[in-house]
Amino acid sequence: MKDDLVRYLRRGWETLPWKLEGISEYDVRRPLTPTGTSLLGLVKHVALTTAGYFGEVLGRPAALDWRDEEPNADMWARADETRAQVLGWYATAVADAETALAELPLDHPAHVSWWPEPDVTLHRIAVHMTAELHRHCGHADILREQLDGAVGMTPTAGNLPEDLPWETYRARLQAAADTYL
Repeated sequence: MKDDLVRYLRRGWETLPWKLEGISEYDVRRPLTPTGTSLLGLVKHVALTTAGYFGEVLGRPAALDWRDEEPNADMWARADETRAQVLGWYATAVADAETALAELPLDHPAHVSWWPEPDVTLHRIAVHMTAELHRHCGHADILREQLDGAVGMTPTAGNLPEDLPWETYRARLQAAADTYL
């Protein structure tokens, strides 16, 4: 069971920073949704969330000491926060999470003070973080497709039909939707 959780976490942890490769500094930072979601912001958020859940929540030291009183500050990168810095935070948080997963049993106690039922286990944290991580990987996939058309689960697994005529396919979907105008 633990091996399955670790495998899915690793896939997400490898995918998310890959979504930034080949993208300009401007494009990784700019808000691409009405709520301000950006690629670098997603990486920063996952880094900080990972550090918190696999650190303090498990009764371990936090891999990152990051505090900001500004609401939603974890969802975007300030001008003075470099891509390398955010990716470094991400790598640190992921390495620490991997250590926690290797060293602790799945029934290790955890305490999430902001959850309605705060006393849980590492197993619940790992499941929660798998869902959270893959949700944000999906966000990143859509943002990246909007920027340059690049899609896929991993660099080697696009997870989409390769020979589908996308323009024709999209036009067909649009025509179906247009019947409801």
